[in-house]
Amino acid sequence: MAATGVIGRGAAIGRGAVGDRRTVIGRGTAGDRGTAGDRTSISAFSQELFAQLPRTDQMRWAEVYLRGLLATRGRKSVRRMAETVTSSATASQSLQQFVNASPWDWNATRQELVRWIDGRFTPRAWTVVPAVLPKRGNHSVGVHRRFVPELDRTVNCQLSVGLFLSGGREHLPVGWRLHLPEPWAEDPEARRRVRVPDSVPFRPHWAHTVGLVEALSAHSTIAPAPVVADVGSTAGAHPVVERLNGGGYGFVLAVADDLRLLPDPSPVRPAGAAAGARPALETARQKLLRGGVRHPHITTVVGPDGRPRRVQVVSVPTRTPVLRPDGTRTVAPGRLFAEWDPAHRRPGRVWLTNLVQHRMEELLALAQLLGGAAGTVAAMGEHHGIQDFEGRSFPGWHRHMTLVSAAYAYQRLSGVPAQASRAA
Repeated sequence: MAATGVIGRGAAIGRGAVGDRRTVIGRGTAGDRGTAGDRTSISAFSQELFAQLPRTDQMRWAEVYLRGLLATRGRKSVRRMAETVTSSATASQSLQQFVNASPWDWNATRQELVRWIDGRFTPRAWTVVPAVLPKRGNHSVGVHRRFVPELDRTVNCQLSVGLFLSGGREHLPVGWRLHLPEPWAEDPEARRRVRVPDSVPFRPHWAHTVGLVEALSAHSTIAPAPVVADVGSTAGAHPVVERLNGGGYGFVLAVADDLRLLPDPSPVRPAGAAAGARPALETARQKLLRGGVRHPHITTVVGPDGRPRRVQVVSVPTRTPVLRPDGTRTVAPGRLFAEWDPAHRRPGRVWLTNLVQHRMEELLALAQLLGGAAGTVAAMGEHHGIQDFEGRSFPGWHRHMTLVSAAYAYQRLSGVPAQASRAA
């Protein structure tokens, strides 16, 4: 599970025909609407995000929770946040009530967060990354045992998937899905205990990527941008590719090097092959080695540290599957590419894109955003409270993640230092 944000104190960061939604990347930089002079107060920000709440006490505790996330050092338990930002003796109980039991729609708040970000930041991509959230007990929603390659061990955890508006060094979270393993999701008693709605069935991991993208597109007016994600194996890659293609989304996806590709329309029949025999499916690695290594593309990319470096890139055209909304299937042009390791004569991480008219420099810049988003997930676990939710319920988890996302976006874009949020 590459490009995964592994949450934990001191945890290692993980490795980092198309319709009219396709976005052509121009020369403007992400965030070019600027944030330097936008010193929005935390009170004004909270009022914008939570304007839909019907009660004034809900509005008040929403602001206190945001202030606590921004101002509390270390673990952000409701008790420590309450002590940091208010003198009320009952504040911790009220915060717990606000997140876990008070009825409010986290999706409406996320839509307001997207709108607020959209006025201050221009993303170059919608980046989707998973986040592993270690847990000690077994009673929280979705907790299960899972092998995490970045830690090289099996951990007790929740697995979530986040969507980030990414560009430059900014990766701003605006949507989350919690993965419920199939045995867990089909246990009526477990679902009842943590209040999982009947409308939330088991979904394979790949479906969360597509669901997040479709939800953002359907419920906001933000301009579409290429989808950047790691879809890994064949089992997860093909459904994501065909649905993003069918929805008209541009994409740059990290894929497994053994991903089997659609055959070329007129393949050359190998010597000795029987007439009429179906062509063997090539893997992504095989296709790059066969067609891309003779003429590597040499270009310059700017790394996360801001320093340029020259790289060799191998690239070949391919075909990608399309599943249209009406259920019909077809194919669309695509391209495989990877950085080439000349010393070992092999490709690095393999990428698949349907943005066939984009320059290689643009595709490489989009691909680099994946590692930055994974690093942001890890940083949010270290400093912004993703792992500090103390409840067990499905609604509580989503509300906490929404508040953490809002606090992170506010700190990055408001121009107000974090310590300025200490005053209640």
